[in-house]
Amino acid sequence: MYKSVIRPILFLFDPEKVHHFSFALIKIISKVGLLGLLKPVFTLEDERLEREVFGLKFKNPVGLAAGFDKNAVLYNELSDFGFGFVEIGTLTPKPQDGNPKKRLFRLKADSAIINRMGFNNEGVFEAVERLKNEHRVLIGGNIGKNKVTPNDEAIKDYMICFDALFDYVDYFVVNVSSPNTPGLRELQDKEPLTRLLRELEVTNKKMATDRSVKRRPILLKIAPDLTNNQLLDIIDIVADTKIDGVIATNTTVERKNLKSHGLLLEEAGGLSGKPLKDKSTEVIRFLAERSNKAFPIIGVGGIHAPQDALEKLRAGADLVQLWTGFIYEGPILVKKINQAILAEEV
Repeated sequence: MYKSVIRPILFLFDPEKVHHFSFALIKIISKVGLLGLLKPVFTLEDERLEREVFGLKFKNPVGLAAGFDKNAVLYNELSDFGFGFVEIGTLTPKPQDGNPKKRLFRLKADSAIINRMGFNNEGVFEAVERLKNEHRVLIGGNIGKNKVTPNDEAIKDYMICFDALFDYVDYFVVNVSSPNTPGLRELQDKEPLTRLLRELEVTNKKMATDRSVKRRPILLKIAPDLTNNQLLDIIDIVADTKIDGVIATNTTVERKNLKSHGLLLEEAGGLSGKPLKDKSTEVIRFLAERSNKAFPIIGVGGIHAPQDALEKLRAGADLVQLWTGFIYEGPILVKKINQAILAEEV
């Protein structure tokens, strides 16, 4: 029903407006109890789906990637669609509008999206107020820097977000790989990235000790456009800084082998969806093999079918995340992936 009736109607309208409309609709159907009634349609509860990764127990290995619920508005409601975890953000210390509109584009022929949102969010402290409510699902906090913050002061922004979210999220994701904040990907270079992650880990241990709680797992989200030498650097950095894992991958700036044509392909921004599938899977495989599976990997990029998720898990991912596939295929995709994982294990 979603792909044959609902999606064609939604795709008649501007993607960003549809996003806000969908959020409002989910809120409404949740408040009237309809989402709770539909929950069995979308969820699959089975102990065999549980995964323990970087010290956390996930009820299933399928999560929602950052960028969908930037401001921690719908994390509990989204859990009713069957996700094992929800990643909020990317959040920055100060609110920011992001890049000028129009900044979100569908490539329907490719089942893809180009976005240049630019870390639009209401700021970390607004999100914290919402996160003070009860959580029905594990929450990841994806953090970044404000656009106006120069790279040599970026650590301060990440520290502000880390400190604000520490008591309210289950793990952190350091986002230095979005192509939509000028200069951000320069922070992926070995020296600045090592310095940033080391300082975060020092703060992590100190806050955990001061509050008599466990430290929070820290993951690094990387771009799919890194060279093999850069990926080897990532492996070294993870070992050196002792962070907990990697999310592979963010969106790509490449525009190769696309069915779409015309002005759409000239739009700046990160490409997500089916065209990213193989590229992100190869990054996962490279990291897993070259590191001898030394750290957990969350696989994301181009998952539009259960088989796509299984490919990433076989390549070395411990968990997977959806974003564009959730939009194109609908919420039933989460359950289908979990069913396929169970069938694979039998």
